[in-house]
Amino acid sequence: MGYDVEKTEDDWRDELSAAEYHVLREAGTERPFSSSFETDTTKAVYACRACGAELFRSDTKFDAHCGWPAFYSPMAEDRVEYVEDRSMFSVRTEVRCKRCGSHLGHVFEGEGFDTPTDQRYCINGISLTQVPD
Repeated sequence: MGYDVEKTEDDWRDELSAAEYHVLREAGTERPFSSSFETDTTKAVYACRACGAELFRSDTKFDAHCGWPAFYSPMAEDRVEYVEDRSMFSVRTEVRCKRCGSHLGHVFEGEGFDTPTDQRYCINGISLTQVPD
């Protein structure tokens, strides 16, 4: 699939730290509870660390006590793409930035959270930058 932002893997490696590259470009996962964004209450927009696309807003962020920042919806459906993920001995839905294809995390449904969508976008904090409102 073609993306609006396309770079060589060498370019991505030059622009991202090793940890950012692992998560964003190799679909890795940061350690749980390692991101300050999980419980940060700053009114902000959360953008893709790789390309700057605005993806989530703080008003859809909630504390799921899961170890990663959680949102109940993206800013708009055209900001993210969904890919079936059959790793980890299960079927999950991977969430990627639609602008550059970077891995953000996964979305889960039906967990019983008191949110308007009953969805939890479990997003690696290292995949995001915070732009205060």
